[in-house]
Amino acid sequence: MKVLVTGGCGYIGSHTIVDLLQNGYEVICVDNNSRSGLSLLEGARSITGKDIPFHQADICDYEALRSVFSQYEIGGVIHFAAFKSVDESVKQPLLYFQNNLVSQINMLRCCTEFGIKNFVFSSSCSVYGNADVIPVTEETVLKVAESPYGRTKQIGEDMIHDIAKVSEASYILLRYFNPAGAHPSVVIGEVPFGRPSNLVPAITQFAAGKLPQLKVFGTDYDTRDGSCIRDFVHVSDIAHAHTLAMDYLVNNKNQSNCEIFNLGTGNGVTVLETIAAFESVTGKKLDYKLDDRRPGDVVAVYANNDKARNLLNWVPAYSLEDIMRTAWAWEMKL
Repeated sequence: MKVLVTGGCGYIGSHTIVDLLQNGYEVICVDNNSRSGLSLLEGARSITGKDIPFHQADICDYEALRSVFSQYEIGGVIHFAAFKSVDESVKQPLLYFQNNLVSQINMLRCCTEFGIKNFVFSSSCSVYGNADVIPVTEETVLKVAESPYGRTKQIGEDMIHDIAKVSEASYILLRYFNPAGAHPSVVIGEVPFGRPSNLVPAITQFAAGKLPQLKVFGTDYDTRDGSCIRDFVHVSDIAHAHTLAMDYLVNNKNQSNCEIFNLGTGNGVTVLETIAAFESVTGKKLDYKLDDRRPGDVVAVYANNDKARNLLNWVPAYSLEDIMRTAWAWEMKL
């Protein structure tokens, strides 16, 4: 079955393409390369030894996207393409509303027009906001998003819920927590756009001498050491969940035509503990700086992943140490 992957030249998209190809799917990749190059797609080809048709198209352009759909018999779609920096979204909210929402509307229009039955959406734990109780489950009531990025994911989920009520297609919303690390082959990994806004690439770039400073934003939160709590999950585990989600839809195992799954390890780790894990794995001591809170950051969030384990048979295979080991190996390769 052919699966169209939007944003397939990006970090999670490229790892998912590898996993799909290694599990019997064919893949078509669409990306406008505004925040990516072709290196990760070439890496995916190298790992799998398989051809990956690629279309450089901006899916905010409906006709360009429609042209891609018209060329293939597409059985499913995995929609990654979106801007994802919390910090940037706070500074440029209109950019995020325009890009993330218009592109998704176009995707859903094309899927409706071409009768696509299986749709997997790249959502985020940012939809939970500052939840009252953690770990969060898929039933946790969503709070106000702390950033425009998070709000675009909330709106994106709402769009799909509304469409699912009148659609014959089936939809899965995957709420990622904090993807990190690199493919075990170290052929592909994370290539941040500009200065990294995520913690792990910021750590590795600082350790490699690419960044002049590593800042810990906020040390006065109500957590065990005052820094934010996150749930880091290896990117290869996240990628495999997409294959399992597509299998779940294709084999008609879904219990409704719109389901949500958390993709996290279930372990909450503070920012300071994450830095300590890197230091332990690599033996490198980091001279980081403590700074004020950063607008848009959630205090603490980590997952209850029972639903993904029980229904998708998704079991994270990699530890936090594995994340740090592969992320550092990838940084050294770069």
